[in-house]
Amino acid sequence: MTKGKRDVPAPWLETLRLAMREFVPGDSDDLFRLNSDPRVMRFIGDGRPVSRARHADIMRRVLGYTRLYPDLGFWYTTRRDTGAFIGWFTLKYCGKSPDVETGYMLLPEAWGQGFATEGATAIVRYGFDDLDLARIIGVTHPKNLASQHVLQKAGLRDRGWGHYYDRRVRLFAAERGSESR
Repeated sequence: MTKGKRDVPAPWLETLRLAMREFVPGDSDDLFRLNSDPRVMRFIGDGRPVSRARHADIMRRVLGYTRLYPDLGFWYTTRRDTGAFIGWFTLKYCGKSPDVETGYMLLPEAWGQGFATEGATAIVRYGFDDLDLARIIGVTHPKNLASQHVLQKAGLRDRGWGHYYDRRVRLFAAERGSESR
């Protein structure tokens, strides 16, 4: 999706291959493409792609999150070499708990290239180095072995089972000073 430069904020976080910025209303089609892909949604929520009606609610929450919780949020992520949208990364409260979690969703064409690990590692560093968080968690569907591997490579350690989002999930966590750098 092409947007005018004046409509899109500059990236606030860049890695070697990724650029992350705040979402804007013009990103709705990209986010819907991500949320409506059954491969992406397999281990998210109820495992079903998101409808257009439900997407409007998700978009409102994504756009408003940083206003509610400064320094936390969902970040629209592109490849630095092509500018192509690949998904999002987040640092946010985990459901109704006080725990702060890192997470991500990527389009299938971005899978298997190390983008998830690169982005999650950068977000964890941001949480510890810039926000001075004491602990960051990550949760996954029990069968999502790929995401469990990413969280471990980003410095989080397997803590067994947890209960978040009204379901039993695999819990990973890192405490400040214990994550791999």
